[in-house]
Amino acid sequence: MKILVLNGINLNMFGKRDPKQYGTATLAQIDDSVKALGDELGATVECFQTNHEGEMVERIHAAHTDGTQAVLINAGAWTHYSYGICDALAILKAPIFEVHMSNIHAREAFRHHSVIAEIAKGQIAGFGVDSYLLALRAAVSALQAPQG
Repeated sequence: MKILVLNGINLNMFGKRDPKQYGTATLAQIDDSVKALGDELGATVECFQTNHEGEMVERIHAAHTDGTQAVLINAGAWTHYSYGICDALAILKAPIFEVHMSNIHAREAFRHHSVIAEIAKGQIAGFGVDSYLLALRAAVSALQAPQG
């Protein structure tokens, strides 16, 4: 099974950005952890990060034809306002899992709303790097569940 992990704007700055909220792990370390767990669970994991909204939409579009079976997305600030990213995700047949390192509901009011939440199978927030790992486990479980 192929799972795509998408990371949005400013998330390349994990490890430098507000360690109180996001910890000290870099995005490369997070990617390595997710790929390692993917190997254990029998999933191929591809990680992609961009600070350019159009590039994110193009990568989501490519997921229609590249065998992607599930998507984990931490859209960063785009979570709260990017209807373009939401619309691109909504076209996919693959289940979407929304991920956040921090608990977005315990932060500034603007972070409480997600335009992606309505199309996501689920949202995992507040567990640091483990948010990604929990989301990956949820995705694999969903893909392995009997369809009916």
